[in-house]
Amino acid sequence: MPTTPTDAIKLTATQQIAAIQSGDLDARELFETYRQRAAADAHNAFTWVADEAPAELPASGTPLAGLPLAVKDLFCTEGIPSQSGSKLLEGYLPPYTATSVQKLVDAGSTVHGKTNQDEFAMGSSNENSAYGPVTNPWDAARVPGGSSGGSAAAVAAGHAAWALGTDTGGSIRQPAAFCGLVGLKPTYGSVSRFGMIAFASSLDQAGPITRSVADAALMLKFMEGKDPRDMTSIGLREPVEVPTRTDLTGLRIGVPEELAGEGVEDGVRASFEAALEQAKALGATVTTIHLPNAPHALSAYYVLAPAEASSNLSRFDGVRYGNRLEAEDGSLIGMYTRTRTEGFGPEVKRRIMLGTYALSAGFYDAYYGRAQQVRTKIVEDFATAFASVDVIATPTAPSVAFELGSKTNDPLAMYLNDFCTIPMSLAGIPAISIPSGLSDGLPVGLQLAGPAFSENLILGAAHALEQAIGFDTAGAIR
Repeated sequence: MPTTPTDAIKLTATQQIAAIQSGDLDARELFETYRQRAAADAHNAFTWVADEAPAELPASGTPLAGLPLAVKDLFCTEGIPSQSGSKLLEGYLPPYTATSVQKLVDAGSTVHGKTNQDEFAMGSSNENSAYGPVTNPWDAARVPGGSSGGSAAAVAAGHAAWALGTDTGGSIRQPAAFCGLVGLKPTYGSVSRFGMIAFASSLDQAGPITRSVADAALMLKFMEGKDPRDMTSIGLREPVEVPTRTDLTGLRIGVPEELAGEGVEDGVRASFEAALEQAKALGATVTTIHLPNAPHALSAYYVLAPAEASSNLSRFDGVRYGNRLEAEDGSLIGMYTRTRTEGFGPEVKRRIMLGTYALSAGFYDAYYGRAQQVRTKIVEDFATAFASVDVIATPTAPSVAFELGSKTNDPLAMYLNDFCTIPMSLAGIPAISIPSGLSDGLPVGLQLAGPAFSENLILGAAHALEQAIGFDTAGAIR
């Protein structure tokens, strides 16, 4: 019996593709359904939506069968506004498309919208966007997480089948947790950064936000790979497999005391512990481990990432691209100053100043150099841990989605939302967040991390737990 586009909205992307390829679902009708839902989006999740379906959609025989794709605003997309959530780049139309987006398009996916985000990916709530905050489809009074909050909200609300985000310190995993979705940060270097508007180049990584682990694996399968235009890209060591694992027999799971104890809300802890019991029931062994330097990761990150941001964002000067505001006195320095003062938002300015200070003469060794040493220690901690366990499990975030405006005047409280995700980013290892249940009616995320290039391992483990937990990722679709 043919599947109607309205019915298909609650199917996973993998299921939708199968329905298109079997002839049970019309790809053009599905694209138009998603396009119309995105255009009527009440969560401010989109900064651009296609006016109509392309004249020709990819054939149903292509791997991704024309399935609509939502793309975070910081990915360059030829002829489509790519603004990175900033007024400084308002209306910018790149002359090329980011490699990760192009690879998905080449495999048959079709971009139907660009998603809202924290400006230049700097934020944990999507309240820093120059285009207004995004709201959470589970509760519109709460944040969707950040910085890929628009991508997460779009998928959770049923306005996108799946979405592309970026993760620097947790910007895929934390929004996925807050919105009851799956979010994967691949190993650093496995996916090309070419065409991504940079925040912190040694940390930024593109990845999927989806409604199932199988969907995330399918996206990664076509995104990963070495790119000669990105010298840090090396691709994965083995092809990505869409997971089918249903048990965890023989899997050794480590739970670091430093990332699963103090500061975690009671409801989040209860959901996390219930997920660990599910893992044991599936055959896994769960042991306590230690990552002694993990508590210092947040401090190190907020030296390293702003330092790289201060360098990367120096290119936005009003000369080559982006908005340009002339000075009253007509001077070059005045033009720089006015363009950047009026173009950047408060959080971006805060991080540029932090980063510039950390890199300045007399302070480089005391701050940036020490932060790099901490990063090395964190890498060593993970290497030691993975000698005795296969994967590491933590809550994805210490709380559920918080209310809009509740942390905007307290940067430290906002930064603490990434406490559990930043260590994996500093180490460059893959990590995935899956829903583990609800706390007071709001989604809770479970994070699984593995050694570098262990994507198939963590995808398989996540899939087995996902099936056992049985969370309804379509729960916020209306």
